[in-house]
Amino acid sequence: MANKYVGAHVSASGGVENAPINAMEIGARAFALFTKNQRQWKAKALSEESIEAFRTNLERSGIAPKHVLPHDSYLINLGHPEEEKLLKSREAFVDELERCEQLGLEKLNFHPGSHLVKIPKRDPDYETKLEAAERECLDRIAESMNRAIEATPDSKVKLVIENTAGQGSNLGYRFEHLAYLIERVEEKSRVGVCLDTCHTFTAGYDLRTPEAYEETMRAFDEIVGFDYLEGMHINDSKPPLGSRVDRHHSLGMGEIGWEAFRLIMNDPRMDDIPLILETIDESIWPEEIRALYDLIEV
Repeated sequence: MANKYVGAHVSASGGVENAPINAMEIGARAFALFTKNQRQWKAKALSEESIEAFRTNLERSGIAPKHVLPHDSYLINLGHPEEEKLLKSREAFVDELERCEQLGLEKLNFHPGSHLVKIPKRDPDYETKLEAAERECLDRIAESMNRAIEATPDSKVKLVIENTAGQGSNLGYRFEHLAYLIERVEEKSRVGVCLDTCHTFTAGYDLRTPEAYEETMRAFDEIVGFDYLEGMHINDSKPPLGSRVDRHHSLGMGEIGWEAFRLIMNDPRMDDIPLILETIDESIWPEEIRALYDLIEV
């Protein structure tokens, strides 16, 4: 199995303590979870019983905290242009960080944010206005990240930025966006990156051949740096290269194909980080996990 840790985004239904059990059942060596309902702003605080049960089950699973990649709520937008909704997102994000800390976890995966500005493409100044909207949004996201770190000064939980497909007004689809945010985070030890293979591909970075894969990874290393890579989401893609559409597929059934995943499983730069399936058919996750390990060349 080399030094690869593959799992999936498992259910925490009935309590976060069930997530490690669900991970064990599919043969995972890593997993992701939501620590609260991802589609609601408010959630009950984690009970002491739930926290203790989670920690016990995690230890029983043999999965290290560093191989768990919690995801924040889909409602949070750290770059929201409206002050009230931005503050609501910032408060919810700090709550997510505190939950990870309570559970003894080391990372919180999140989508950077969206500027939500609607600019007609027929506008003669479309490119200039779009660039300004993106820059302003990235600055708000960086400020949100710094505020979250300031609000959790005793925490070591890393804020793990996930690259996006760039659908709608979502930012993070260029490696330069990730680098821009990292550059502006004051406490660099509290920031990292998660690369999603589907998002990377539909954002325009090819992974399908050894040459294309290496070119994409070279660009990532030069612009962001592998020192910041804290996890990956392993997904095939329904849409084609550069489509800027976020629709995952089961491995080998989409536009990316198996070669990219073979390259990842044999790339030492992806050692010792969570490699998390978010593919569309959870019933075949055990088979997909085994298939990924079978790609490792001795």
